[in-house]
Amino acid sequence: MKSPQKYLFIPLIILASAVGSACSSGKSVTSGGNTAASSDSAVVTTLPELAACDTTALDSVTSPIEITFWHGMNTTLADELVKLTDSYNASQTKVKIKLVAQGGYEQTIDAYLQGSESSRPDVVQMPEYMVQSMVDTKTMLPMQSCVNNAEFDLSTIGDKAVTAYSTQGALQAMPFNLSNPVLFYNKKIFKAAGLDPEVSPKSLEDLTAFSEKIIASGAAKYGISLDSALDSGGGWYLEQWFAKAGELYTDNDNGRTARSTKVLFNNKTGTDLLTYLQGLLTSKLAVSVGDNASGQDQLLKLVDKKELTAMTIATTAALGPVIDVIKGGQFKEQISLEDLGIGPMPGPNGTQGALVGGASLWIVDKGDDVKNAAAWDYIKFMVSAQSQSTWAAKTGYLPVNKAAETLDPLKTTYATDPRFKVGFDQLMAAKDAPSSNGPIIGPLREVRTVVAQAVAAIFKGADVATALAEAETKANQLINDYNALNG
Repeated sequence: MKSPQKYLFIPLIILASAVGSACSSGKSVTSGGNTAASSDSAVVTTLPELAACDTTALDSVTSPIEITFWHGMNTTLADELVKLTDSYNASQTKVKIKLVAQGGYEQTIDAYLQGSESSRPDVVQMPEYMVQSMVDTKTMLPMQSCVNNAEFDLSTIGDKAVTAYSTQGALQAMPFNLSNPVLFYNKKIFKAAGLDPEVSPKSLEDLTAFSEKIIASGAAKYGISLDSALDSGGGWYLEQWFAKAGELYTDNDNGRTARSTKVLFNNKTGTDLLTYLQGLLTSKLAVSVGDNASGQDQLLKLVDKKELTAMTIATTAALGPVIDVIKGGQFKEQISLEDLGIGPMPGPNGTQGALVGGASLWIVDKGDDVKNAAAWDYIKFMVSAQSQSTWAAKTGYLPVNKAAETLDPLKTTYATDPRFKVGFDQLMAAKDAPSSNGPIIGPLREVRTVVAQAVAAIFKGADVATALAEAETKANQLINDYNALNG
């Protein structure tokens, strides 16, 4: 997913400077493909033996144990992480958490993989696309070890979140900040176009129809802004659309029952999806912001007077920061707080559901039982119902604890501002099938890069079939090379 700090609209001066239909046939934009996924979404392989985690090792501690936590949060998201961590530090006397901001997910990944054993932290936050890579470093303590030893009730954590971070029958990392892509739209433009501002497009056909009506009315220049970034429109969203279509993205049940050995996106579904997006651009119903260099370019189009755009797709993690910016009044002419609409991510056939995005917390195993126990204690606090209620209400992330939505402040937030609940409901609507669990690939970020390059070329007019075939070849080579080294 897109690194969260890139959605924070910083500095505000950057924002100030920036900024009849396809439905008639009744045919779906995508159909057919990898529909042979089994109906059983359970992981069937198991680790031969889990490393030990003695969660009672903290019991005899008499002076505070310092735990270093590397994270990828920035600005307002980092502020909320600091507040939550401060609450933990103040709640007990045995553990002191030292937060170290790395500047983003990519920087955190590089710092960890390039660092020496002695320089690494005790806890590290890693995005969803790093599951297999982190397991293969053989430096992590499987979270399942601590869950089992502490007899922690894992049923309190969302099932889809647990599945997303499990391989070989074991939970590898604790889900923490969950997200998925949703539709951001300007209700003011919808009203001007004669559309119901409380109804957003659900299917790709709807998206075309809405865009056509918006442009015909003169309410905006474009219907939707697209991007080709690897962790959004060029990579992650394609995985999301495959899941919505009920299709696998890689073999072996998306790498859940055995290692992924090849990608499956070069099929009718992939071709139809990218042909559709290319068509939006060539017909001027959409505008592309390229690789979304600032991480907010697609959102800026919602307030861009020269190229005003009605809709875009972005992570739920952007919601809190975007609301804060709108409250500042810098763009009151283009959009007010009440004008900001949030809807499910449009997809094939209007099917609801989404893959788990965001990041999780990993325990780095340095062979120190006390530090491992201390790390576990902190993580347990961070995913408690109250902590997750506070975190989700302040940021726009989705709660990982099932009981969080029953507690304030999230209970009140969901009741008074349903925009915060769209992503949560979308995740809950995902089918119980292997295709609803994102692909686990060792070199997933490199594969996304290859796919993003193909998407960028397609957005510029390249032949879809040729671009997808080339991306498939490159992706499979990456996977084969990785598995040869790590299999």
